[in-house]
Amino acid sequence: MKAKSFLLGLTTGLVGGAIAVLFSAPQSGEQLRQNIARNTARAKSKLQDVQVEMDHVKQSILTLKSEAQNNMPSIINELKDNFTTFKAEIEPEAKILKQEIENLQNSIDEIEKIIPQSKNNK
Repeated sequence: MKAKSFLLGLTTGLVGGAIAVLFSAPQSGEQLRQNIARNTARAKSKLQDVQVEMDHVKQSILTLKSEAQNNMPSIINELKDNFTTFKAEIEPEAKILKQEIENLQNSIDEIEKIIPQSKNNK
């Protein structure tokens, strides 16, 4: 829908600009007809160029969509495999870190018990 609006605006602008230029310059009838014919041919050529470019864009989008649909399942499976491997690799390290944290917590608890006793002894 946006492309349609763009093309309509482009065409209207080209036609309006051509008419404004043609009628603002003093010319004879023959020159005016020649200019109109020449500008009409240019406008048609530019419109065809825009249509060709729009076809290229459309084809590129279709190609991208097709590639994405074909490649996404394999990419997702690869990511799942990588995540599973990563999780398996870090699991031993996570257990070690958890044990070290527990040991640190126990040490802190012991220190907290010792500090009040040492204050009382002084």
